[in-house]
Amino acid sequence: MGVTVNPTVSRRRLGSELRRLRETSGMTTQQVAERLLISQPKISLLENGRRLIKPRDVRDLCGLYGVQDQRRVDHLMQLATESGQQGWWNSYGDIPYGAYIGLEAEAAAVRSYEPMVIPGLLQTPAYAQAVIAGTIPHATAEQAATRLQVRLRRQSRLGVARNPLRLWAVLDESALRRVVGSREVMREQLDHLIHLGAQPHITLQVLPHDVGAHPGISGQFSLLEFAEATDVSVVYLERFTSDLYLEKRSDVLLYSDMYAHLQAQALSPVSTRRFIDEVVKTYGRTEFLPDPCPLPLSTCDRRPRQGVQHPQAPCPSTS
Repeated sequence: MGVTVNPTVSRRRLGSELRRLRETSGMTTQQVAERLLISQPKISLLENGRRLIKPRDVRDLCGLYGVQDQRRVDHLMQLATESGQQGWWNSYGDIPYGAYIGLEAEAAAVRSYEPMVIPGLLQTPAYAQAVIAGTIPHATAEQAATRLQVRLRRQSRLGVARNPLRLWAVLDESALRRVVGSREVMREQLDHLIHLGAQPHITLQVLPHDVGAHPGISGQFSLLEFAEATDVSVVYLERFTSDLYLEKRSDVLLYSDMYAHLQAQALSPVSTRRFIDEVVKTYGRTEFLPDPCPLPLSTCDRRPRQGVQHPQAPCPSTS
């Protein structure tokens, strides 16, 4: 079986290595651009993993930076070759957020905050279809169907037996109350959340309306973390016409701190499950899933405990 190549990640790794070599050589991007007769922005795009580069151009850069180790040159040229390959998402045509899918496909963990809708990784087909139809009204039937197929395929990373994606999602209460599609669609969607929240690698927390103002009030964001130490974490901000990726350490630390505040203000995973169960009642479900915690909601820990690292906060009845 061949090794799966992720072109997005290969470009990021190659860009980081090229930046490190340039800085070690003491050259500026302007000096490199002048020596190779290319524009300075192109050098910046290459180092940020935002632009393809040919293996021979990598060889030229290594020569300019004084790299003597041929094995290292060959490795970087191989990364350049891999970065030009196609990811699975490319088979679906021009997907606007293809760069994000590439990062998500390689991420070891994702921490997301969603104020308006259920995160794509957790959506049922019916809910996803309704979200796509409502948020992209100009999309053709074919384009909408393609978006749906891509979204459902992304979810496969949560279901693999070995090294599934670790997901921590904080949802605003509004995402549970907003009727997307129909009340039946919402009932199915919230039941699906309860089922997913019981998985050991998925943690859900709801941020109730009564919390008031909080760090995430300005909008959605996600933090992607990778297993390889050389792959820096990324903050992803989704926008309607273009997306923003932040990789500076100061930006990642800022959003990590914001996320920690959201986790502290949100309901604990146990209380979140019960809260969702109560919301489902408003959509007409009359039978409820078994509750693993025998204590009444008022006595069960409402907030995550300080210092607890395990994704599922323990029930006080068993601790």
